[in-house]
Amino acid sequence: MFGSLAKKIFGSVNERRLKSFSPKVAAINALEAELEKLSDDALRARTEMFKAEVAAGKTLDELLVPAFATVREAAKRTLGQRPFDVQLIGGMVLHEGSIAEMRTGEGKTLVATLPVYLNALAGKGVHVVTVNDYLARRDSEWMGQIYRFLGLEVGVIVHGLDDAERAAAYRADITYGTNNEYGFDYLRDNMKYEMAQMVQRGHNYAIVDEVDSILVDEARTPLIISGPLDDRSELYNAIDVVIPRLDRADYDLDEKQRTVSLTEDGTEKIEQLLREAGLLKEGDLYDAQNATLVHHMNQALRAHTLFQRDKDYIVRNNEVVIIDEFTGRMMQGRRYSEGLHQALEAKEHVQVQPENQTLASITFQNYFRLYSKLAGMTGTAATEADEFMEIYNLDVVEVPTNRPVSRLDEDDEVYRTADEKYKGIIREIETASARGQPTLVGTTSIEKSEHLAELLIKDGFTLIDFDNPHALEPLYKAAREGKGIRHFAVLNARFHEQEAFIVAQAGVPGAITIATNMAGRGTDIQLGGNAKMRIERELVGLEGDARALREKEVQAEIDSFKEKALAAGGLYVLGTERHESRRIDNQLRGRSGRQGDPGKSKFFLSLQDDLMRIFGSDRMDGMLSKLGLKEDEAIVHPWINKAIERAQAKVEARNFDIRKNILKYDNVMNDQRKVVFEQRKEFMAEESVRETIDDMRHGVIEDIVSRAIPENAYAEQWNVAGLKQDVANFLNLDLPVEDWAKEEGIADDEIRERITKAADEAYAQRIETNSSDVMTYVEKQVLLQSLDHLWREHLVTLDHLRQVIGWRGLAQRDPLNEYKSEAFELFNSLVGHLGEQVTGQLMRIQVVFQQPEPAELPPMFAQHLDPATGENEIAGGSLGAALGFGATAAPLADHSRQRDPTDPSTWGRVGRNESCPCGSGRKFKHCHGQFVA
Repeated sequence: MFGSLAKKIFGSVNERRLKSFSPKVAAINALEAELEKLSDDALRARTEMFKAEVAAGKTLDELLVPAFATVREAAKRTLGQRPFDVQLIGGMVLHEGSIAEMRTGEGKTLVATLPVYLNALAGKGVHVVTVNDYLARRDSEWMGQIYRFLGLEVGVIVHGLDDAERAAAYRADITYGTNNEYGFDYLRDNMKYEMAQMVQRGHNYAIVDEVDSILVDEARTPLIISGPLDDRSELYNAIDVVIPRLDRADYDLDEKQRTVSLTEDGTEKIEQLLREAGLLKEGDLYDAQNATLVHHMNQALRAHTLFQRDKDYIVRNNEVVIIDEFTGRMMQGRRYSEGLHQALEAKEHVQVQPENQTLASITFQNYFRLYSKLAGMTGTAATEADEFMEIYNLDVVEVPTNRPVSRLDEDDEVYRTADEKYKGIIREIETASARGQPTLVGTTSIEKSEHLAELLIKDGFTLIDFDNPHALEPLYKAAREGKGIRHFAVLNARFHEQEAFIVAQAGVPGAITIATNMAGRGTDIQLGGNAKMRIERELVGLEGDARALREKEVQAEIDSFKEKALAAGGLYVLGTERHESRRIDNQLRGRSGRQGDPGKSKFFLSLQDDLMRIFGSDRMDGMLSKLGLKEDEAIVHPWINKAIERAQAKVEARNFDIRKNILKYDNVMNDQRKVVFEQRKEFMAEESVRETIDDMRHGVIEDIVSRAIPENAYAEQWNVAGLKQDVANFLNLDLPVEDWAKEEGIADDEIRERITKAADEAYAQRIETNSSDVMTYVEKQVLLQSLDHLWREHLVTLDHLRQVIGWRGLAQRDPLNEYKSEAFELFNSLVGHLGEQVTGQLMRIQVVFQQPEPAELPPMFAQHLDPATGENEIAGGSLGAALGFGATAAPLADHSRQRDPTDPSTWGRVGRNESCPCGSGRKFKHCHGQFVA
C-alpha cells in the first residue's frame, strides 16, 4: 500500500532515472543552433578537440553534452536523420553502462552512435555487437557515415577474414562484429605463440544489440574451438569385437532413461575378454590407468544396446547418419559426441572418423564480463532484469517511445485442440487479408511454420518465391486494386539480405508473413513497405531521368499503400502459440505499433500447446466440455491471459536457475582460464623466459628429492632407486645418487644441491652448444606448447568431472563445492606437470638448423550451437554437448588456398550453411552438399 502511494507521489525508479537526464537533453538542444552554423570541416575538427581534452584529463561524462550535440548534427548532415530527445536519453543510458529498453522502430541503431562516438574519443576502441554478419556489415556502412564524417575509423569483423584484416578492424576507433566472431577471436588470440599475431587489443567498451538474445538466449551454449584427436579407429574396432560376446544378463538396461551399465558378473567377463584381446594389459578395468579403455567400452556398449539401426540412425554411403527423433529427418553432418558416433561406425563396420577435442571454450557470460564497461539495447529486457543484474551487473532502463503506442493487444483465444486452433488462425488470416490489413504470423518453431504454410497452400494461398525478382508483383497488384491477397511469405532461416527484404515488405496492405522468431532482424516493418529496399531491388540498371522518375513512382505507391494499411488498422501480429518466455512474445508483439502507428495483436492457443500442458490441460478440457464449449469455438477471458503469464514467469524463473547453476560451474573453469591466458600473455611479452625455465627446473628437483627423501626419514628409508630414475626421466642425467646416499652424514639438502648443480651445468652446456639466442626462442615455444597441451587435457578432464560430480549429492555433499575442490587440485596438478614436461623436453632437446616452417595454428573447428535449432551458427551444422550431441563443426577460415568453383577437390570442408563454392548462390546443403539417397 505504502509502496504504491510513494510511487504515485515520487514516481517509479525508472521515471526518476529518466527525469535525471532532462537537464542534459536541454543542454544538448541548446547547442543545436550553434552547431548548425559550423562548416563540415569545423564540425569535424571538434573530434580532435575532444580527444585533446580527454588526453588533458577531462572525463567522458564532462564531454557528453557537446559530443552528443556534435553527433546529432553529423547525423542530420550525413543520414538526414535527427535523433529525438528520447534517443538522446537512450544514448545516455548506454553510456552509463546499462541496458536501454526501446520499442521496435525507435531507432536503436542510431541511438548507439551517440555513446559509441563519445567512448571512442578515449582511443581504446569500442565494440558494437550484432547478432549476424549482415547487420554488422550494414550498420558499419550505414552508421559509419557519421563516424567517418567526424574523422573516426570504422572496422567490421565478419566470418572469413584473415588475421591481418581482423587486426586492422580491431585497431579502428569503432569495430562492428558479431558476438561469435568476437568470442572466437578472443579464444584464438590465446592460442597464438607471438604477441604480434594477436588481433584484439583489449576489452574497453561494448554495446550489445539485441542484448537479451545474445546475453540470455545465445548464452545457453558455449563457444567451442576443437581440433582432431589422434586416430583411434583400431581401438574402437577392437572393442566392438568384444561387446557382442556379452549376454543379456551381463548388463542392466533402462530403455526409458536411456542408460546401460555392466553387472558385477558382466564386469568380470568383460575384463577377461579384454585381456584375451590384449586390450587390458595391467590391473583391473576400473584402475586409473585404464580410464580411457572404460570410456570406449561404455560407449561401445551403448551403441550396441541403446541405438537401433533405421530408428536412431541409418547407414548411407558408408556413413552413419543420425535420425532426428522429433522430426524423423536425417541430420546430415551432425555427429554424436564423446566417441559415441565412432562406436556406432565400428558397430556398422564403416570407416571410423577421428574424434575432435576441445582446444578452447568460453561462454558469452564470461566473455562479455571481460569488458571494462558493457551496455546493451533491445525492445524486450524488463522480464529478464533480475538476470541481467545478477550475472552482468546491468540495470534495465525503459526509455519511453517518441510517440504514444496505439496498438490494441487483444485477449488470447483458447481452443481445445491444435486442429481447431489452426482452423481459427486460417479464418483470421483470410479476414485480415480481405480487408487489406498486413499480417505477421508468429510461430515457435520451423516445423510449425512449415505446417501452417502447408495449411495455407491447401486453402488456396500461394507461397512467394523471393529468388524470383518479380515474385512480389501479384502482391503489389492486389494492394493497388484493394483486393484480398492470396500470397504469403515464410521467414524461418538465419538472417541474410533476402530476409531483410521479406521483413521490409511485410507492411504492404494484405501481405501475409509467417516468421519464427522476430528478434534481431534489424529491419523494421514499415506500413506500405520499405521504399529504399524496393528501389535497390527493382531499379537495377536504371540510370538518370528514368531512374529518378521510377523512384518517384515507387515512393508515391508506398505512400498510397501506407494510407490503405493505416485505414485497415495497421500491422496485425497473430501469434500461433505462447512461447515459454514472455520476452519472445513481446518481441513479436513489438513489431506492430511502430512510431505511433495503429496496430493489433492476438495469440491463438490450444490445450495441446506445450505451455498449456503446464496447467494440466486434461482438467481444463473436462471443465470446458462441461461448460458446453463446442467444436471450433474458443474461450476468451483476461483471467486466462493472467494465468498464462504466471505460468510463463515460473518457466522463466526455472530456466534462469538452470542458467545460473551452469554458470557457477563455468565460473570455476573461467577463473582458471583467466590465470592460464594471462600467464601465456606474460610469457609471450617477455623477451626471454629463461628465469622461468630455471625456476621450473629447480622446482622439479625440489619435488623429486622431497618424494624420495621424506622429511625426518632415516637414510635406509630413502627411495634412492626412485630418485635416480626421476633424475634420469626429468633431467636426462645419469648421476651416482646411490653412491651419494652411502656417504656418512649426508643430508637431503646436500643431495639436492648436487643434483641442482649438475642440472644447471648440463643446461648451461646445452645453451652454449646451441647458442643463447636459439635457446631463448626454443624455451618460449616449448613453454607455450606444453602449457597449451596440458590445458587442453585439463579441459577434457574437467568436462568428464562435471558429468559425474552430481553423484556426490547422494553422499550429502554439495556437488558444486566438490567440483571446486577437485578442479583446484587438478589445476595444481597441471602446474606441477608443466614444470616436469618443460624441464624434461628442454634437457633432451636437440636443435636442428633449417628453414623454419611458417607459424600456423593446428587445424581447428569453430562451433556455437543455436539454442533454438541446435545447428552450428558458424556455417556448419552440429548438435552439440548441450543436447547430448557434438562436435563436427565448421572449420575456421583457411586462406592458404583458393577454391576453384569447377573443381570440388579444392573446396575442402564446406559448412552446410555456407554459400556453395560452385557459385550457384544457394547454400551448400541445398546444392553440392545435398543428401542423395
